[in-house]
Amino acid sequence: MSGPANIRITQIDGTLPNLALMRLSGWHRERGDNVYFTRSVRRDMLERSYEKVYGSAIFKFSDRRVERFQTEFPDAIIGGTGSGNLNTLEPIIGDYMGLDYANYPDFKASIGFTQRGCRLSCKFCVVPTKEGKPRDESTITDIWRGKPYPRWIHLLDNDFFGAPSWRERMAEIRKGEFKVSFTQGINVRAVNEEVAAELATVEYRDGNFKRRRLYTAWDNLKDENVFFRGVDLLEAAGIPPKHLMTYMLVGFAKNETWEKIHHRFNRMVERGIRPYPMVFDNKRKDLKKFQRWAIRRLYEIIPFEEYSTNPKKVVETQETLLQ
Repeated sequence: MSGPANIRITQIDGTLPNLALMRLSGWHRERGDNVYFTRSVRRDMLERSYEKVYGSAIFKFSDRRVERFQTEFPDAIIGGTGSGNLNTLEPIIGDYMGLDYANYPDFKASIGFTQRGCRLSCKFCVVPTKEGKPRDESTITDIWRGKPYPRWIHLLDNDFFGAPSWRERMAEIRKGEFKVSFTQGINVRAVNEEVAAELATVEYRDGNFKRRRLYTAWDNLKDENVFFRGVDLLEAAGIPPKHLMTYMLVGFAKNETWEKIHHRFNRMVERGIRPYPMVFDNKRKDLKKFQRWAIRRLYEIIPFEEYSTNPKKVVETQETLLQ
């Protein structure tokens, strides 16, 4: 009789725990296999041999790491939206839904989906193709690991308020006194008075559960009026714009100009919202520079035109402010 298999599970990108890999790991551990979890795409010189090697990549910009991983492990099974392979795990693990948190010992929250799918059909997004229309997945109680873990829930839902049972889930969050991070964001275009009022009743938090934060998106300039209508509704319900971090897609629209980019950016800053540029084409060094300028909030001390032509000016400005 053969002994337990040696399994390599590789998280190629992403900072949060990877649910697909957690399911794989749990399935193999229950079978008695030896699971080796790593974020390294390279094989160490003294690394063991494996019966199975898995890898997962979420982001398209990880293509070089995926290629490196494939070179190191030609027989690896690779999945995820960043790998170009949207196949599911069902052929491997069937309907097994257990999650192995052992590979993330410093992660104290609980993570999962209450729904899958999305009501929208954005051209730059794979969710509608991969998951289809919104449908219920799990309850908050199903996601929470239970005591002694804190009542912190990382929700990976792409369209939380598109799920049939979102009202029940919000009631569950309130009754259980959970703190929740809507990690993938709230569709502010679909916010109405009911949704805004419901959000104002729960402890929404950032990814570290340290501050009040809701994540949103404003990707197209044509959505300006409907975006700020949602912001107004949230504010009227008691959610100030300063609680919003808004992802703004740049480098995707063919007719995009710097004037249009700055218009979106400046409108949000003026309202107290924190913009977070998401660069579609990572070969655009100018947009990557804009992203760094925005994420580091350097716009508070130096205009982008000055920063883009003379990044050293930032250091000089900071030194002046400290004097």
